[in-house]
Order: sequence, then structure tokens, then C-alpha cells
Amino acid sequence: MKIVIIGAGFTGTQLARRLISEKNDVVLIEHDSEIVRHASNRLDCMVIQSDGNSLTTLEDAGIAKADALVALTDSDEVNMITCSLVDAVYPRVLKIARVRNYEYYANTKAALDKYAAAFQGRGRPLYGIDAMVHPDVEAAQAIIRAVEYGASANVLAFGGSDYVLTRVTVETGSRLDGIKVLEVRQITDRECLIAYIEVNDDAKLPSGATGIHAGDVLGIVTLEKHIPHFLELAGSPVRAFNKIALVGAGRIGAIIAENLAQQQQKKNLFSRYFKIRKAFGKEFVIIDKDDDRAKAAAEKFPFAHVFRADVTDDGFLVEEGIAAFDLVICATHNHELNIVVSGYLKSLGVQKTITLVGSEEFAQIARNIGTDVAIPLKDAVVDTILGRLRGKSVTGIHTISNGDLEIIEYELLPGAKVAGKALKEIAVPGVFLVIEVKKKNAPAYVIPDGNTVLEPGDEVAIIAQVEGNEKVLERFG
Repeated sequence: MKIVIIGAGFTGTQLARRLISEKNDVVLIEHDSEIVRHASNRLDCMVIQSDGNSLTTLEDAGIAKADALVALTDSDEVNMITCSLVDAVYPRVLKIARVRNYEYYANTKAALDKYAAAFQGRGRPLYGIDAMVHPDVEAAQAIIRAVEYGASANVLAFGGSDYVLTRVTVETGSRLDGIKVLEVRQITDRECLIAYIEVNDDAKLPSGATGIHAGDVLGIVTLEKHIPHFLELAGSPVRAFNKIALVGAGRIGAIIAENLAQQQQKKNLFSRYFKIRKAFGKEFVIIDKDDDRAKAAAEKFPFAHVFRADVTDDGFLVEEGIAAFDLVICATHNHELNIVVSGYLKSLGVQKTITLVGSEEFAQIARNIGTDVAIPLKDAVVDTILGRLRGKSVTGIHTISNGDLEIIEYELLPGAKVAGKALKEIAVPGVFLVIEVKKKNAPAYVIPDGNTVLEPGDEVAIIAQVEGNEKVLERFG
């Protein structure tokens, strides 16, 4: 594929690196000369210094023969206008735009929902954008999933499947400590699959003989309802939260608070995991040092106690007893601050912390200093874009474990080399693993075994090493 990327910031560079590793033809456009110099030295692709919303520049970059355009500049307006411009002249090109302004995103989504028929076959996509990516929405949803499971694990949901992938740390003396992967089935009757194991930050795809030890991180595929069971086996049972503090009343914080309020109304999340003596009150606290954001949060979320305060102020922390809280969610747009505050609050006695960070590399740093769950914002954006670029048969891409592993959800196409073969015939230990399959016309996904035969039309999820995964993708069509 030929892909033109506008914007060589962190997300643009990460996306370009992933696409280049898969042997795609990538052209990167960036107006800042210093960023261009760094990108040229680090990436094996053409890097053009220019404004990406110039049709002349885009044509010099080969947009006429490109398969996709990805607009990732710091300006939502530039991203949207560029997609509209390309759509007017080259409508065949797939156009993806990152849009950070939530009003743009929400209004566009509402218009697409309302006029769905007009934008499916009978008209051009709204603003000429085939796919709009909003980082804050992706991050907030991941944080809410982590809250649901007691902040004991990252939880990755698969599209259309009842199974999830949960990241669980094995504690010393737990029932998982000291056994082999094949022995897990002997201590539980709940359906599961160990998709990967991290040992000292080194991720690998296990075999049945792989040992499990305290400190290891397991990626467990199981039904969502079984997550508390596996957390208990790992020595991290789900605990109720009496007091929750949300640090950051910006867009991500607002989405989190909105979701918590909705769950309260549904008597779902809070009835399962929270012991609330009265509806929120001081049980739910929002902290932001910006006066305008604090005032807006107080008006929008009357169920919460909102403080306009600096969370790094020891006097405030002591006065309000933040160290005694069960859960603190650090969700400001200052990711370094989130990491520091999360680690500090854990040292003061906070039971659990969830931290928003920029990338998986920073997520590992956060975990090393005590954060229970770290949510990498920019990696989620790259995964969403890659899912769109891989083709209509690909329904999802998820990068995990410091970016070493990738999960690909897709529909098996006719002509794939693995079609008509049982998994035991195509297995390559340590390279890839099929973690769930939905047979064509079957009602639901299942965790496969070695005798499962793959056929065209099957919906499949595989986990593979990112390095060299183009060979795996080629085998699966």
C-alpha cells in the first residue's frame, strides 16, 4: 500500500514506523524543519517539508496513486480541510483524520447517525472523511473498563465478541504462582487461554510447558464475567471502592465522569463494585487547578465534590485526606504529571491508581513506579488507524506489551494460505497464536483448539510478534 501521512509528531512517526515495518510505501509531510530532520534520520521513507493542505504538495507526494491519506497535524481544521480537498479531487483515496475537538467529533458522529443512508453509497462521506479518530474517547473508554474491574487489570474488548483480553500480574503465593501454563486448566473450570506472558518486561507467546512465576504478567483471554475469578487466582481480587478521586476535569475527565454517572443511573457498575452510603456526595471527587474547568465540572456533575486545587500540594492532599482514597484516576493532559502524581499517591497509601500516559513506553515507566493500570493514549490512536488501513476484512488492531505484540481481528478471505487447515497444522510456536474464532454463520466466538479448522468467512483474532508480522499476515491473507 501507499500511504501519505500529514504530521510527523509522535503519532505520525509511530504510525509511519509500523507501516514501514510491514513493507508499505510511506510518504510523510511535515512543515516544521526540525521535526523533518529528526524524522528523516529515523524513518526509511520519503519526508517532505511542506504544508500538508496544499494540493500541489500532495500531488508531489503521489496522492493520485496513494491508497490512503492520514491527517495527523495539530490542527483539527487542517486535518478536516485536507481530507475534504483530497476527496474532491481523488475520491478513491481512503481518508482518515485525527480530530481532537470533541464538538467536531460529536456533531459529525450525530450527523452520520442521523443521515446514515445518505453517506452509504448515495453520497460522499461527511467532510470527505472516511474515518474520524478521537483520542480522548478511546482513552476514556479504556479507563472506564479498568474501573469496572477494580483497577486490577487492563481490559481489552474485541469487536462483536464476548471474550476479552485482561492483563493480570501474578502475586507471590497466589494459585498461579509456580505452575505451568498447561496446569491452569487444573485449577479452574472457567474457559480461558494464556495469550502471552511478560517476564521482566520481555513479552513472549507461551507454550503449555511455559512456567508461571510471581511478578509475571499474563494476558488472559476469557469471558468478561470471569475476570474477577482470574484476578483472585492471581492474588489480586476485585475490591470495592468507597472513595474515588478523578484528577483532571478536561475532556477526558469529563467523559469519564459522564460514564460513571450513566453507570450509576443504570445501577450497574456502582452496585457491583462500589459501597455507596448515599448517591456520590463526597464519595466521588474531581480535582483540577484550572478555575474555569473546575467551575464547569461543578455545574455539569452535581453528584461530585469538585476542588479547584493543585494535586501536587501536600497541604491539600492532607486536608482532604486524598491518601485514604481507594482509587485515584489521573487523567490530565499532562501525562508526565499523571505518572508522578500516581506514583506519589501510591506511596502515600492510595489503594489503586489508574494513569493516562502518552505511549506504551511511558506506561511501563508508570507501572514500574507503582501505577496499577496505565492507559497509553497515542498507541490507541495508532491502533485505530492501522485497523482502518489494513483493509475491509480487518476489524481491529491492538498493540500490547510495550508494542512488542499485536492482536489482529479480521475475516479470513478466500485464497488465504491457512484456509482449510487445522490450527495444529499451521502453528508456529512463539510467532503467532490464534486466540478466538467465530465460524461462518456461528452465533458466537469460541477459544479454538488444535483441531479447529479455519475456513473462508471465519472471523479470527490472532496475536503475533510485531517484528516480522508481515509474514504472518501474508499467511492469513
